[in-house]
Amino acid sequence: MFTGIVQTKAKVIQIIEKEQFRSIQLQVESRHLQALQRGASVAINGTCLTATEFDSAQGWVEFDVIAETLKLTNLGLLQVGNQVNLERSLKFGDEIGGHIVSGHIQGVAEITDIVRTADNCSIKLRLPAALQPYIFSKGFIAVDGISLTVGEVEGDAFGLYLIPETLTVTTLGDRKVGDLLNIEMDQQSISIVQTVERVLAARGLA
Repeated sequence: MFTGIVQTKAKVIQIIEKEQFRSIQLQVESRHLQALQRGASVAINGTCLTATEFDSAQGWVEFDVIAETLKLTNLGLLQVGNQVNLERSLKFGDEIGGHIVSGHIQGVAEITDIVRTADNCSIKLRLPAALQPYIFSKGFIAVDGISLTVGEVEGDAFGLYLIPETLTVTTLGDRKVGDLLNIEMDQQSISIVQTVERVLAARGLA
């Protein structure tokens, strides 16, 4: 489990391609790899991955990405030199500054508009139809692993309003129109919507 509070950005330094499979090696500040164990869960752009190899002294960690993950996320689009968001898994007793995030990506959303001013940035994204029933204004959403509050929702699009700290600490400050971002909807919202739909269907009201 994760909180959606990105701890650092990591740089892609090697990608090994195989058929419907890729191994990704990231360069990370050593302090973010302390006490890491092989097999540990780490969120990369919000995607829960398993650390397969690492060297905390030299500052690198490696992950395998299988076909299903490549299909659902933006990890298949990564190239050497790209940066990604990294969050270590939640520990008992940690402060939850964002919201509970599983690291199970449900799809990607396309950036359709970015408006920047001196101190603010707003981003509009187009959400896949299958995820649209679960998004609400002022609700939680995880975008590339970042816990954020939904702004306005208009049809298939929704807005995000970002503070300078978020733009600095995460990769959102480098994103551009047309980029695809990993999306994890709030599980509580999904459960409520699906429960209501089942009740209505059972009563013939759907």
